Amino acid sequence: MASKLKNFTFVKVLDEDSQQKRIVLHGRIDNADAILTLEKTFFTNPACLNDYYTNIYLDSSNDVYYWGKTKYTGSDPTCKFNLIYPATETHFRKYQNANLHMIRETPEAYESIVKPYIETMRGDRIKWVRNILFDGAEAERVLFKNDDYILLPDMKWDGKDLESLYCCCIVYDEKINSIRDLNCSHIAYLERIRESIFRELPKIYNGLNSDDLRIYVHYQPSYYHFHIHVVNVNFIGLANSMLCGKAILLEDIIDNLHFLGEKGYLSKTIAYQLKETHALYSLGLDKYRQ
Repeated sequence: MASKLKNFTFVKVLDEDSQQKRIVLHGRIDNADAILTLEKTFFTNPACLNDYYTNIYLDSSNDVYYWGKTKYTGSDPTCKFNLIYPATETHFRKYQNANLHMIRETPEAYESIVKPYIETMRGDRIKWVRNILFDGAEAERVLFKNDDYILLPDMKWDGKDLESLYCCCIVYDEKINSIRDLNCSHIAYLERIRESIFRELPKIYNGLNSDDLRIYVHYQPSYYHFHIHVVNVNFIGLANSMLCGKAILLEDIIDNLHFLGEKGYLSKTIAYQLKETHALYSLGLDKYRQ
């Protein structure tokens, strides 16, 4: 993998964020498109800043996703990297900087526009999820698993600094693509997952308490297999991805299901942010701007 990254040829900048010290690049590796994300990490040894990185350390990989660190000749990492190779048009739509619009997705819009789109995003497009759940991929990174879900560090987290803790809970139930598939029959299931996360993570990370955890779901999600984000409540580095209009607290989802009944989120109009570059925007959700 290190040789692939060293062969990365820059094409253009897709996005950059000076506050998060993060840049997303479009490039080519062996005549295939790739997306490389570089993010500065915390410096613990300022004395090494006059050196530049010479080594690439791969932490893990799964399907088209690779992540790790580049290091100085000293002890400090210069940045974390996430590499997607080969990258598809869907990946570029996600990472390309673009204007956001607030959408009011009605139940009718979901049935006619979003649901058919979700069907095209299943199968091989989420092969990496099945690799984790059923084929032992990233087994060395798994923090906890039971019959309901598997919990592991998100690739954006270095796995060490608890202040920036970011984990992902992926459920085994393949019938749940997003919150739209949730109804009152899932209340006990979601409560069981929530309580398990509250109980197990503090056992893994000494000094962490259940009230340190912000647990939420995205809509629209990045991929259509139900998963739950778990971050340190004091960590604000994820910025836009934790704002209302993107993130919905698991606690609120559970509470809403008590009122939404058997149809659940299929009966609800959901307001959320959507990039102009998202495929759903051009498929018809642009007509549902609020």
